[in-house]
Amino acid sequence: MRAQRTLLSEATAGLSEKYPDVHVTHEVLTGHPVGELARVAEHALAVVVGRRGRGGYTGMRIGSVAHGLLHRAHYPVITVPTG
Repeated sequence: MRAQRTLLSEATAGLSEKYPDVHVTHEVLTGHPVGELARVAEHALAVVVGRRGRGGYTGMRIGSVAHGLLHRAHYPVITVPTG
């Protein structure tokens, strides 16, 4: 988990200074991504996820996590293209 925390910190370094009005929390979760994201975002205004996953079906327009959240979440799910 230490490597994941380091990666998360490096990926978001400097963003708090650049966007001081945006509140960001860091959590490294274990478990199925759809269930964990749905659980921790339960009181969020929205959740933002990448549009394409790493595996599965190459013809899908969105990844399996975004697809799962769309069917489970009670809040807006915003998808963005990945790298």
